[in-house]
Amino acid sequence: MMSEHRWAAGACLAALSFATTANAQSNPAAPPAVDGSTTVQVPAQSPPETNEVADIVVTAQKRSQNLNDVPMSITAITGETLQNRGITNVQDLVKLTPGLSYAESGNGVPVYSLRGVGFFDTSLGARPTVSIYVDEAPLPFTIMTSGASFDLDRVEVLKGPQGTLFGQNATGGAINYIAAKPKSSPGAGMTASFARFATADWQGYITGPLASGLNARLAVRTVQGGGWQKSYTRSATLGDQNFTQGRFLLDWDGLDRLKVSLNVNGFVDKGDTQAGQLVQVVPQVASQIRAIPALLAYPTAPHNDRAADWDPGAPLRKDNRFYQATLRADYDLTDRVTLTSLSAYSHMRIRQLVDIDGTALTNAIDDISGTLSSLSTEARLTGRFGGLTLIVGGNYSHDKSDENDIFFVPYSTLAQITLPVAPYNSPAPSGSQNFHTKAVFGNIDYDIGRLVTLHGGIRYTKADLDYSTCSRAGNADTGAGIVTIFNRIRNAAGLPSLGPIPQFACAALDANLTLNPLTGSFNQDNISWRAGVDLKPAERVLIYFNVSRGYKAGSIPVTAGVSYEQARPVGQETVLAYEAGFKVSVFDRLADVTGAVFSYRYGDKQLKGRVQTTPNILGPLESLVNVPRSRVNGAEAQIIVYPAHGLSLSAAGTYLDTKVTGPFLNYTVLATLRDFNGNPFPYSPKWQVNLDANYKFPLSSALNASLGANYSHRSKTSAGFGNEPLLEIDAYGLLDLQAGIESRDGKWRASVFGRNVTNTYYWTNVAKFFDDVRRLAGQPATYGVQVGLKF
Repeated sequence: MMSEHRWAAGACLAALSFATTANAQSNPAAPPAVDGSTTVQVPAQSPPETNEVADIVVTAQKRSQNLNDVPMSITAITGETLQNRGITNVQDLVKLTPGLSYAESGNGVPVYSLRGVGFFDTSLGARPTVSIYVDEAPLPFTIMTSGASFDLDRVEVLKGPQGTLFGQNATGGAINYIAAKPKSSPGAGMTASFARFATADWQGYITGPLASGLNARLAVRTVQGGGWQKSYTRSATLGDQNFTQGRFLLDWDGLDRLKVSLNVNGFVDKGDTQAGQLVQVVPQVASQIRAIPALLAYPTAPHNDRAADWDPGAPLRKDNRFYQATLRADYDLTDRVTLTSLSAYSHMRIRQLVDIDGTALTNAIDDISGTLSSLSTEARLTGRFGGLTLIVGGNYSHDKSDENDIFFVPYSTLAQITLPVAPYNSPAPSGSQNFHTKAVFGNIDYDIGRLVTLHGGIRYTKADLDYSTCSRAGNADTGAGIVTIFNRIRNAAGLPSLGPIPQFACAALDANLTLNPLTGSFNQDNISWRAGVDLKPAERVLIYFNVSRGYKAGSIPVTAGVSYEQARPVGQETVLAYEAGFKVSVFDRLADVTGAVFSYRYGDKQLKGRVQTTPNILGPLESLVNVPRSRVNGAEAQIIVYPAHGLSLSAAGTYLDTKVTGPFLNYTVLATLRDFNGNPFPYSPKWQVNLDANYKFPLSSALNASLGANYSHRSKTSAGFGNEPLLEIDAYGLLDLQAGIESRDGKWRASVFGRNVTNTYYWTNVAKFFDDVRRLAGQPATYGVQVGLKF
């Protein structure tokens, strides 16, 4: 593994030396490619004989600003760069964003973290610490983000707590996708690619005026094929994609001072779910392991990225549907004051079957179903008065999740605990959450002369949660089996026996040893704030200091449990963040250098841990818990140089030192009670490095050529506390290459590409479900061709 990393690093450094990777920015009016953690300015906007560096305009502070003037660490990447690099989802952004990490939960719910600030939960209603937006409209549940990276102008990744302008649940940061906008002149384009495993990706758009002052844009995309997983015990494949999405936008400016925009988008995902790789059998109920001898004898997965296993004949695929509508209006009350209204509604229906045990035995299959919805509205005033910029506003959102799962576990130690009466083979967790969030906020930026700018922001949030959760009986056998155990507990307490538990009835005991769902309200409020100062001692030199506090709301887990103790809500967490950084352009803008140091102080960090339950028949079981005290210290830096016409080279890195800083007793994956004081955070690699090179040069008077390389490296980390070897996630590095030609007028482009060209074997997550520990591997080497046309 280490030699593979050294080879990949050497190859990428060589590529950097020989000036590679294409910007492919064919439209002179478009912003340049951005591939860093702060400001990036790429010269290949115009024909390669020029070396002009254009400024980037971002809306990270809900107003248009030069990226060099924004006092925070931001990655801003153009849509064309994303398309050329094959960045089609949030998880691929880690290739271009040091500090951003991704893990697949195993239940189809992605998990993101920034600078070590993340939240791991497999529930559909899990609330992330990295908030995702499309044109400032929130996607409050991470499973909604599958189609966010589509037909974009750019994406902005904001690091550090964003609680004042983007609200709670942004303690790690925010990712704002900005859709490509309608044009006032007709235009169209398409891009098609074909890659290994017969993966076909086609997308196109058409734009233009419908009437005076009314412009439209329609974009569609479909991805088909790609079955990259292969069973290592029989002849079978898995991993096909069947994903189709679309977006329709209208921009209207038919009235003086008023602009209105409508964004309607959605997707249908019928692709396969991912299967795991069996690492080791660790029985949940050790006394029952002899009842399932085939599991004990099952071969573990080879160290091969394609190898996996799953139940034969099981329809392991999704049937997920999402849509969103966003309406925005901007009205200039005066030349200095603008009123903005932004309202959005999102809805998603989830149906997916996931094999979570990594074997061809029915040890654990999860049938996941649910609905998610979100209604949000915001109104704000933005005023500009000389050196003073003021934003004040209010926000309301109603987010709802309903989840109903069934675990099929007939060949497991869990199923044996209620024999000989009946097998406990189909626990069915369910839960609903209703979040009502109200907030008011204000933000001020004040220029004290040319050299100094002061910043301040504050937000009051009232977050009310109504919830109901229970693990139900997925079939009559499960109800008949578990009630025998419940009755022994009730009889010992002097309570009468319960009757049979029918299918889909609640099959968990409350505090009174009665079968009832856990229902209630969990209402909290908080005040997030931010203060900072900028210094501009010279042109294109920015030094900034920030301190901020952000909050993440509490929630409930949806888990297969037999006791209310597993389902209690977890309290809100808070992060107090300190950051100092700089942004400098030197040598007449031939190099951009940026950096930051930061320190976060966590209170009540939310975590998936384990608790003892009543009845205590299975040992400690999964639940959400709070870590009382912890912290993150770190630093990041980036240098981008433009040594020749059409050439940019970038090197960026992030260092993280995470740690629990007080007593925290909980259980390891092997159910061992430990004090995790001093442990680093899960899913938080200490080092992240990104190297990137772009070179665009003329072949003739009519043709340009482009070459490129990108290398991203992550050091080792763990999928849980306790320093358990079973949960280790090894260090890995990924190398992508591409080469292409295009017309000088930008009308067409053709390229070849390779991703993970060294075929590095890596995995993003390890977890224990029921009796098995299994990994989720990343994709092997892929290569293909891409063609793009513009009309």
